[in-house]
Amino acid sequence: MSLLKVEKLEVTYHRVITAVQGVSLEVPRGALVALLGNNGAGKTTTLRAISGFIGLDDARVTEGSVVFKGMKIDNRPPHRIARHGIALVPERAKVFENLTVEENLQAAVPRPGGRFAREKVYEFFPALGALRRREAGYLSGGERQMLAIGSALCCAPELLLVDELSQGLAPLLVRELMRRLQAIRAETGVTMLLVEQNAQIALEAADYGYVMENGRVVLDGTPQKLLAHQDIREFYLGAAGGRRRSYRDVKQYRRSRRWYG
Repeated sequence: MSLLKVEKLEVTYHRVITAVQGVSLEVPRGALVALLGNNGAGKTTTLRAISGFIGLDDARVTEGSVVFKGMKIDNRPPHRIARHGIALVPERAKVFENLTVEENLQAAVPRPGGRFAREKVYEFFPALGALRRREAGYLSGGERQMLAIGSALCCAPELLLVDELSQGLAPLLVRELMRRLQAIRAETGVTMLLVEQNAQIALEAADYGYVMENGRVVLDGTPQKLLAHQDIREFYLGAAGGRRRSYRDVKQYRRSRRWYG
């Protein structure tokens, strides 16, 4: 049974600009699902539509639906969605820079009926333990990402949305953070939807993946299916020395090869 089901989602900004159109995806309970795509593909907009934060950007879900635990939640404010059990680790503005690590964690309010011990954050991210009294503004990029994830966990979510885990971080650190997310899921059972540009790293950890391009889902499947897909490997994932291109470029390239022989 799906914990989250998005059907034919359309998001419009400023009542005139359609950023996401016809997006459908499912996140089974306990799964880690990856939502992949380049900049501008619509990944972050989709995540903000699920979490309710698009309202802050003068945007609305104008078609389709977002259903969480059987409840239709599209266009609800973010605080109400959070109370139902969804927590977002945003792409930017991840932490309160003027608060200490400990104060950031204390600021997170658990959903009604949910519990998450703050000390567990330090178990999952030992590096934060030595930084409890340091202001978050002085943390490194990796430490901020750990704190952002920890703060979201303190909300005791059933569904954790993580936007661009790898942004600005070295690949080795990204892989370590991904291992921590896998450990968190194994121990707590929290379901995860991960938005990511680094498809290789995301698919190594995911149970299922969706590829977005220009506001639409253009491909989905198991990690094995996506990693084995010739076009995706060669062009989209940049494998075998190939130049990273869009999925639309791939299709146009294939058609031109057939047309011109």
